[in-house]
Amino acid sequence: MLVLASASPRRRELLAQAGYSFEVHPAHIPEEPYPNEDPAAYVTRLAREKAQAVYNELGDPQATVLGADTTVALDDLILGKPESPADAARMLRLLSGRTHRVLTGVALVTATSTEVAAEVTAVQLLTLTDEEIDAYIATGEPMDKAGAYAIQGRAARWIPRIEGCYFNVVGLPIALVSSLLKARP
Repeated sequence: MLVLASASPRRRELLAQAGYSFEVHPAHIPEEPYPNEDPAAYVTRLAREKAQAVYNELGDPQATVLGADTTVALDDLILGKPESPADAARMLRLLSGRTHRVLTGVALVTATSTEVAAEVTAVQLLTLTDEEIDAYIATGEPMDKAGAYAIQGRAARWIPRIEGCYFNVVGLPIALVSSLLKARP
């Protein structure tokens, strides 16, 4: 039995689109980065903690629990989900006209193993005007997204180029997850 340790509708859609059968059991853990924590270490730690917490809650030795966490990094600055519209505007201004990284950590926890990996995608964002940023924030779309934007939503018009996995930017690198699932003991 595959269990997704996430409440993300995007992760559910991507797993289903890839043909996986699974149950959803969201993890409830603190998601604050440690002081000076590297973005890759941050997302892999959270993915592992989410998967392990749900595995422990289920108490089913047959379960395979998939945990994931996505963040946006500008250099080594971690940009998680915005806390307010003003925070979303701050993030979008930082990303405007620059290339940043989207990192997703994934973890598979079973009775016999814990596998952890990360995917990194470079994303180029066009230069945004204050009016564009304000109008985008007014849609509400940026408020529950790492880095305050959704590549699969309205922000698509500002992203001329990515290098790496598109699905990683949406929130779950399906090819990486598939490889981990195939390799599990």
